[in-house]
Amino acid sequence: MAVMHVRNGSSKWLVVWLEPHGEDRWLERGEMLCIRTDNNGVKLAFDVEYHANDEERADGIENVTVYAENCSYDVDVTDEEGNPVECGHKRPEEIDRKWAARRAAAEEELIRTS
Repeated sequence: MAVMHVRNGSSKWLVVWLEPHGEDRWLERGEMLCIRTDNNGVKLAFDVEYHANDEERADGIENVTVYAENCSYDVDVTDEEGNPVECGHKRPEEIDRKWAARRAAAEEELIRTS
């Protein structure tokens, strides 16, 4: 089993993206996630990439993507006490609205151009 802890040490939101699952979890300052896979340790279990753009930084958002590699599709994400932390954890409502609007616009464009 491979384990990675991710803690938000900044004053901004830290969005932890889990790939290849396409899941997001939003961490407040000091909050931590524990990511576990069934990786057997022969090859790397995780690859980590930090990324942010000017717009996200202005909104107080930083991002880290954790790629779970060389394991089954099952990845457990918990808090420090071992409680499951689901996709969308603490995602701000305004982000949900923004993403829903973008999705609707993309669907509308797809219908329009089909």
